[in-house]
Amino acid sequence: MRAVTLESVPSAPAVTEVDPPRPEAGELLVKVAATSLNGIDLATAAGYTQAFMEHRYPLVLGQDFAGTVEALGEGVEGFAVGDAVFGVVMRPFLGAGSLAEYVTVPAGHGVAPIPAGLKAGDAGALGVAGATALVSLDAVALADGQTLLISGASGGVGSLAVQLAAARGARVIATARPGAQTDFVTGLTDAEVHVVDFTGDLEAQVRAIAPDGVDAVLHLAGDGAQLAGLLRPGGQLASTTGLTQDAVKGHEVTVHTIMANPDAQVLTSLAEQVVSGALRVPVTATYPLEQALEAFAAFGASTPGKIAVSCS
Repeated sequence: MRAVTLESVPSAPAVTEVDPPRPEAGELLVKVAATSLNGIDLATAAGYTQAFMEHRYPLVLGQDFAGTVEALGEGVEGFAVGDAVFGVVMRPFLGAGSLAEYVTVPAGHGVAPIPAGLKAGDAGALGVAGATALVSLDAVALADGQTLLISGASGGVGSLAVQLAAARGARVIATARPGAQTDFVTGLTDAEVHVVDFTGDLEAQVRAIAPDGVDAVLHLAGDGAQLAGLLRPGGQLASTTGLTQDAVKGHEVTVHTIMANPDAQVLTSLAEQVVSGALRVPVTATYPLEQALEAFAAFGASTPGKIAVSCS
């Protein structure tokens, strides 16, 4: 089968031919229709993940997936061949990813049915970013009317978090570059979003909107310690970049280091919100599997939203 692989790290990904996987006990074999790129894919290619996760070569990249169940491993219940499913590859190692024509995934975690009304291309870009945004917002326990600063709002996680936070009644401040990025962020929701230029004087811009500090921060990009300084005393900060409480000593704030858990309940909740129209999956570009290198280049160039890959 065709797949986007690494033979070593750090190295550039390549589209190669590898043996298709076979489902073991408790696993589904999924024929992948769509997937998307996430930060971990670039980090893996750059060699940043080998210190904390086992790598198995040839290493097939990719976490998100949407497709059709092709075969069932021994003991699988609740799924049938032909079912449309989506989710996130959840394994304790890197190497059996979803940027491929087929992927095997545990049937008991990280997979859910695709409901009617959810396109495969959207489902294949929803899992990682959606679960991360949802868990981050839950961690800061945002209340209606509170002010949230989202640093990195134009990325996949950030663009979903903007929508989810606005739907919860938050007053959203979002960082983005002037121009196309700002237009993208403000177009994510009908609610007002205050966009600030992270390349300028961030503190002055945020304080002009929230003089006493913001109630919560989603740290998806940027300097975590600087962002902590923009919180009111007692504020909450959720970080997807590994920031810890020790990094913000001197600030009366609480740091939550985020590890998303895209279980079936979370995936189903996200899918239902997309189908209802309450949430839009911000896919801004789709590449065929053969052009995966172009997709990686677009991702590295900070293209707003989600970069999807069609594998069918």
